[in-house]
Amino acid sequence: MTVPILGLNIHATNYQSAIGLILTWSRSGESRSVFAANVHMVMEAYDSPKFQRVVNTADLVTPDGMPLVWIMRRKGYPHQERVYGPTLMLRLLDAAAKEGIPVGFLGSTKDVLQELTVKMKLKFPGLVVGAQIAPPFRPLTAEEDQILIREINGSGIKILFVGLGCPNQEIWIAEHRGKIQAVMIGVGAAFAFHAGMVRQAPLWMQKLGFEWLFRFSQEPRRLWRRYFFTNPRFLFLIVREVWLEKASRLRE
Repeated sequence: MTVPILGLNIHATNYQSAIGLILTWSRSGESRSVFAANVHMVMEAYDSPKFQRVVNTADLVTPDGMPLVWIMRRKGYPHQERVYGPTLMLRLLDAAAKEGIPVGFLGSTKDVLQELTVKMKLKFPGLVVGAQIAPPFRPLTAEEDQILIREINGSGIKILFVGLGCPNQEIWIAEHRGKIQAVMIGVGAAFAFHAGMVRQAPLWMQKLGFEWLFRFSQEPRRLWRRYFFTNPRFLFLIVREVWLEKASRLRE
């Protein structure tokens, strides 16, 4: 079941259900796409019909941000919980280690990936990391892309975590669904978090929806436009959407 939020379809799911689906797909070697949606993604999709189609054709889109969780609760899912990309990644790595499912990391830099791999193997004994790929910060040529696909498929991984940032990672995953035989999951800043390069907001701030403020304090030059232009637009548009839906129900 999906819930539309400004045209983006978010799945009403939880950690247990999402992890169960991903593990089922990975055991079968299926090529699937999983995204973690927050306000930034919703607004990127609102402004780009092409990107909206990319996200709406994904196999699973989880409610990563607390504002989306609150909206889903208001729209008829009172028990909806957050399915946060970095936490989903940790829980999947734990499950993959226990089942012997090989995983891979794509994105960021070689230094971050090396540190991430060391830390995750210490945290989850038995974890098999079959691929660590830091692609160049430019579009790949067709030949380079084919080499990359062969490298990933040849590694035998069944789950590929992609940390290229939104919307790049979602577009990349959509373009490679059916080509890469693994479940591909967009996890944004999770690599930097789990490698210890960037601090995460305290849990109490996450639950209250103030994670954006903590992240802004960590990276103001990169995030100021997102939080001071995108978030107010989202608030205005979602209030209007909820009001129009309520008015429509009253007329019925």
